[in-house]
Amino acid sequence: MSNRMWGGRFASGPAEIMEEINASIDFDKRLAPQDLRGSLAHAAMLGATGILPRDDVKAIEGGLEAIRAEIETGEFKFQRALEDIHMNVEQRLHDLIGSTAGRLHTARSRNDQVATDMRLWSRDAVDRLDVQLAELQTALADRALVFAACVMPGFTHLQSAQPVTFGHHLLAYVEMLARDRGRFADARLRLNECPLGAAALAGTSFPIDRFMTATALGFDRPTANSLDSVSDRDFLIEILAAASICAMHLSRFAEEIVLWMTPQFGFVRLSDKFTTGSSIMPQKRNPDAAELVRGKAGRIFGALQALLVVMKGLPLTYSKDMQEDKEGVFDAVHSLSLCLAATAGMVRDLEPDVQAMKRWAGAGYSTATDLADWLVRALHLPFREAHHVTGRLVAMAAGRKVGLEKLSLEDMRSVEPRIGEEVFGVLGVERSVRSRTSYGGTAPANVRKQARRWLARLRKEGKAPAPPRVGDRGTQEGPNQRDADREVSLP
Repeated sequence: MSNRMWGGRFASGPAEIMEEINASIDFDKRLAPQDLRGSLAHAAMLGATGILPRDDVKAIEGGLEAIRAEIETGEFKFQRALEDIHMNVEQRLHDLIGSTAGRLHTARSRNDQVATDMRLWSRDAVDRLDVQLAELQTALADRALVFAACVMPGFTHLQSAQPVTFGHHLLAYVEMLARDRGRFADARLRLNECPLGAAALAGTSFPIDRFMTATALGFDRPTANSLDSVSDRDFLIEILAAASICAMHLSRFAEEIVLWMTPQFGFVRLSDKFTTGSSIMPQKRNPDAAELVRGKAGRIFGALQALLVVMKGLPLTYSKDMQEDKEGVFDAVHSLSLCLAATAGMVRDLEPDVQAMKRWAGAGYSTATDLADWLVRALHLPFREAHHVTGRLVAMAAGRKVGLEKLSLEDMRSVEPRIGEEVFGVLGVERSVRSRTSYGGTAPANVRKQARRWLARLRKEGKAPAPPRVGDRGTQEGPNQRDADREVSLP
């Protein structure tokens, strides 16, 4: 018996192991909605151009709609022997309307068909991820507004560096996510061209209207080169690259949550919603949600590397290797979606320990830079000289195991005789953060302004609800400074 898909060229069916390695229906069945959309657009175009009779087109359209209903209700029976989503749909269409079903494949190939399906799926996936990214930005900006004046240590090399605010720290991730959204938007812009009509690789001799199908499917235009149309997977690589960078950002935040929840830090708490216990240690509260976000970054990175390796040695145009694009992309997008949802949940659930953060904000002589800056402003010392004076005062305080603010005026004057009483006005952590009023700095006034600006922008996009009225939790700052008040446009 001849192979029912390949017709007369093959005298028998595939070996069992060939069927096993060749079949993709187990994972590409999720392309069913996109495959049906593409087929409906293709059928309409074949009718409009006179390539198929209207009666045939109506029968095909009716059969495809019936298949859509079966898939949506779970009645459709996917068959591994039919390899992929395209042949499963075509065979079911034949069952429903007879030999007319075979006319649907006029002027197209599975090569341009799957390329179109994947672009449609990718576009939908990017749109869903963008909504989730905006929701996470909103959660972060909301919390930043609440904790605009909550002082915490800022780190370099994971060593105490300078005091910052918790709100400022959260807004750093809002900025990262904005870049992530920009990368996904760029990828979406480039992928929004329609390969349908490129056929196997060389185009077709039928008088098709590729602009009609492109418009019907919401693409900006048809792809311009038939060879590139069926062999291009750059759009998937771009999405995986954007997903990998985003996952890296989420992993960094997750790592901070893991650290902050340790007794050694004690900066934040998560509720039972996002933590688990231990099977043997009853006292444990483990930040498993954050750890899983951190861990899933690896599989997203792996999907990018795997697809790059698949594509790197392929000559034009289509090769069966390219079937390996789907599982990694599907898994990576699903994993990133889970991570975004989990991170947004954790952000809303986080309860900072304001007093612990403030206590540790002054550790490690974190206001030393404020002292050096004061020496420059008040005594007109060159910064390098001020740096040296401050270093000697830090050494003195460290030798006595006290903070800089605990040194007496006489102690300070023993290093720099011109130091006056007003120096003590710059040594507190709250004074330190209030002073950082340069645009983008950690001053609470800046943080409130940036948080409100982000929330307004997200609401304007229609991707954030109006925020509730909330009061700051932390120390109030003084009047806004000039840089903090200046209106600027966000990128």
